[in-house]
Parts: sequence; C-alpha cells; structure tokens
Amino acid sequence: MITMKRFLVLLYAVIAYLLFFATFLYMILFLGNYSELLPKTVNSGDEIALMPAVLINLGLIALFGLQHSIMARKSFKKWWTQYVAWPVERSTYVLFSTFALILLLWLWQPINEPVWEVNATWVSLILSWGFWLGWLVLFLSTYMIDHFRLFGLRQAWSYWKGEELQPPKFMEPGFYKYVRHPLMLGFLIAFWSVPRMTVGQLIFSAGMTTYIFIGVYFEEKAMLRRFGEKYEDYRERVPKFFPGLK
Repeated sequence: MITMKRFLVLLYAVIAYLLFFATFLYMILFLGNYSELLPKTVNSGDEIALMPAVLINLGLIALFGLQHSIMARKSFKKWWTQYVAWPVERSTYVLFSTFALILLLWLWQPINEPVWEVNATWVSLILSWGFWLGWLVLFLSTYMIDHFRLFGLRQAWSYWKGEELQPPKFMEPGFYKYVRHPLMLGFLIAFWSVPRMTVGQLIFSAGMTTYIFIGVYFEEKAMLRRFGEKYEDYRERVPKFFPGLK
C-alpha cells in the first residue's frame, strides 16, 4: 500500500511536470508568433473591439500573476499543506500555474496594431536571436540551481525513495554570480526581443514584466528571511537583473 502510494505521488509529479513543460514550449512558440505550427498565437486569430480585448488580456495576466504569487506565499503554504501533502505540494503549485497559463493562452485576444516594426535586416536578426537567447538563459538558470526541485520532481522522488528532503542551501552557481535573478532576466530578454511589436504583444510583455518586478520584490523578502546576512551580502555584491548595474 505504501509503495503504491509513493508510486502515485511520483506519477502525479511527473504528469504535472510534463504538462507544464509542454505548455511552456507552446507559450514560446505562441510568443514567437509561429502561426504555421500553432492554431493560435499572440498575434493570430479574430480580433474583437479594442477596449474589451485590452481588458480581457489584462485580466488574464492579473489572474496568472495572482495565482502565481498567492500560492507562493509562506502564509498560503502553511494553510495549503494542511490539505496537500509536502511531496506533492510543489507539483500541485506547478499544475495550477500550468492551468492559469493555459487559460491565458487560450483566451488571449490579438490586437495587431503595430507599435514598432524593425526593417533593418541585421537588427531584426539580432532581436530574433535574442528571443531564443532569453529562453536559453532561463532554462540554463533553472539547472544551475535545482531544476527538478523547482518543478516538484525532487520532492516526489525523495518520497518515493523514503529519504528525507534536505532544505535548499544558499548558492551562487553560474549566472547567479553575476545577477541575482538570471531566470527572470531570461524572461525579460525573450519578452522584449521582438522585431515586430504589436499592441497585443506589448500588453503581454509589459504585463508580465510588471509581474516579474512585483514577484522578485516578494521573493527577495523571502530569501532575506531564509538566509539572513548571507543574502544581504549577496544583494550588496550582485546586481538584481543586469550585470554591472548596481
């Protein structure tokens, strides 16, 4: 019975991870406007009136941000773990985040009025490569800390093995020696490396950027509570997003 329970926990974590990963890859192509590969992208689909489209898109971003932020708070986790066991707590968070992202992509309203459009071939090429560079920086950053813990797989695996999960240690691996939030820097690079920026895509990029700055503010407060002087020293030495900018 215990073995079956552990297997189901591990299976749940793997399914949550795979669903998230597939949705995240879809989002990359969605934002890259690969309409030849997807049924709908950030700039494709039937347009509705401007104001309803803006309000719907802002509401979807707000919903995603609220879900992502509230479920990450310590007070919520304290209440939440009364009902959700620790081996699947992170995977459940990942699953809810995935559902919020699916809803955002599904209901997104295109607004195709251009904000800027780069005509110079070399600039367009740089921005196109920057789009993929941002996602590469993001994925590498997750592996430099603990990718599998971040998405709930390590917790489920420790439970499956019957091992105690050790608390995370403060580290400065790879990109983290140069910026405190390279994962978020990857998002920022990808969101703004756009050769043709439409109003709809600008709303997405600006909305998500706003959420990133708010989320990082609360994350840093949590890191200070957890690691104290170590993280305070880290903040003094290492810039938040961009190397060389204090």
